Amino acid sequence: MAGWGSGAGDVAGGKSRFDDIYDRPDPRAYFRRLAPLEDEIPHHAQPVFRQAAAERAALDDGCPHGPTVLDVCCSYGINAALLNHDVTLSEMYERYTSPAHQTMPTAELAARDKEFYAERRRPDAVPVFGLDVSAPAVHYALEVGLLDAAFTDDLEHGSPSPSLSRALAGVGFITLTGGGSYITARTFTALLDDARRLVWVSAFVLRTVSYHPIVQTLAAHGLRTTLDVSRTYPQRLFTDEREWQYAIAAVRALGGDPAGREENGRFHSLHYESRPDGP
Repeated sequence: MAGWGSGAGDVAGGKSRFDDIYDRPDPRAYFRRLAPLEDEIPHHAQPVFRQAAAERAALDDGCPHGPTVLDVCCSYGINAALLNHDVTLSEMYERYTSPAHQTMPTAELAARDKEFYAERRRPDAVPVFGLDVSAPAVHYALEVGLLDAAFTDDLEHGSPSPSLSRALAGVGFITLTGGGSYITARTFTALLDDARRLVWVSAFVLRTVSYHPIVQTLAAHGLRTTLDVSRTYPQRLFTDEREWQYAIAAVRALGGDPAGREENGRFHSLHYESRPDGP
């Protein structure tokens, strides 16, 4: 494979980590780092999430207000931006990597972003809450208007805070892209235990990790999960040969075939949709 070397951080379990780009006060480092890797899963999720969010919003579950979307591992609100605004992932890459945006202070970028997204707000926009352990990331997404509320609870190691618990009462749709490598069924148990209305879940999960424990947790909460068997979704290029070899081995260990996918140099994801089991 040619072109290794993206400046990724330490490799844990074979998969490169990018912790440092989630702890900046704005998303410019995030997009600069991931642009060479052609990270694209939010692009693939955009039409899927829009359709599911519209279907969920149209479902009358007896509550006085429409359901809120909760984006898990939301980072800087990329999924919220793509869900509720007339913008593409390519446009976001161009915006945050352009020379014109590299030297301005974060406060100026935030002010411009707030105006940028407000001008592109879709008439069918839905409320979106964000959950991520990175306080700087969710603060930025909240400041520029991409999120209606943001939470930094680490549900892998604790229970929801009172504020998150109250917010979960209004959540009807949970989205996930990429976070399947970092969170487990513990997080979903905590979220669904505090849910007060019908919750749908739409998740894009790397083929290198098993989603089965989460599927079992969702089933215990009355949700039936279906897998889109028609295709896989390319996520990003590998950072180096070690990550490439890790992905191939991990996919095979789970019974998958990396030929034409991971063997060609990219992570691939599967799409899982979970909805109430019954009419």
